[in-house]
Amino acid sequence: MTSMALTRRSDRAVVRACLLVIAAIGSVQVGAALAKHLFPAAGPAGVVTIRLVTAAVAVTVLARPRVGALGMAQWRLLAAFGGVLAFMNLSFYGAIARIPLGVAVTIEFAGPLTVAVLGRRRARDLLWPALAGAGVLLLTGGGRALVDGDLDPLGVALALVAAAGWACYILLTQRIGATVPSMEGLAIALVIAAVVITPIGVARAGTALLDPMLLLLGAGVGVLSSALPWALEMVALRSLPTPTFGVLMSLEPAAAALAGLALLQEWLTPVQAVAIALTCLASAGATLAARTGPG
Repeated sequence: MTSMALTRRSDRAVVRACLLVIAAIGSVQVGAALAKHLFPAAGPAGVVTIRLVTAAVAVTVLARPRVGALGMAQWRLLAAFGGVLAFMNLSFYGAIARIPLGVAVTIEFAGPLTVAVLGRRRARDLLWPALAGAGVLLLTGGGRALVDGDLDPLGVALALVAAAGWACYILLTQRIGATVPSMEGLAIALVIAAVVITPIGVARAGTALLDPMLLLLGAGVGVLSSALPWALEMVALRSLPTPTFGVLMSLEPAAAALAGLALLQEWLTPVQAVAIALTCLASAGATLAARTGPG
């Protein structure tokens, strides 16, 4: 096979991988929109419980983790990871119950963006968090939207908690990935997260969690928001450079805004749309800047 043919095959593989990542992003946001439709029946805590239990079962069946091979230090990391997964999802669902999906995801993106710029010493690297900060200021109207009631202050606060949880998630993933096979570690952490969240979900949703239709739709949320995107991303990363993957993931806020509009009729103002675009740009820029290493 000629080098030109190999190059064409490689290019096609990259294009397919990009499409898989975009599909994964869309799946996550459609799952979040579906989850929001279920809140009147079970509340955010109940829906999170169904989602995490579903994801834990699915990933455990696929990964078949070897729990007996883990040491105490690994169990501590996985316990922390499971707790972060539980409360990150709970705070995010609490946020989208109160504010538009696109706004919540945009604010939540402060977490991975902060991780991306940690340790950067070049002055130009400050441009990306500055852009993201400008986006958040636009979203809140410099705080006026919170005072005037256009945005629920608790919803914004919960989105910020979810952002902190996402940052911890990334940092813990890096540490766990160095000592535990990624899928095995994720499976164990999801089981821990399900154990942590279930009492909260039962206390808040009660017998609603016994409704077969709710369980079926909640399982659909788990598949759309967790199992399917993880599978698509794993396949995509075989052909896709990590920086390219990071740039594509910066589309999450825009995808959330589109899902909110199409599935929840959550209309955004032009200023909010600009704010979301700034956050996407900041995330893409920070990802590309990280390719060059610390300045």
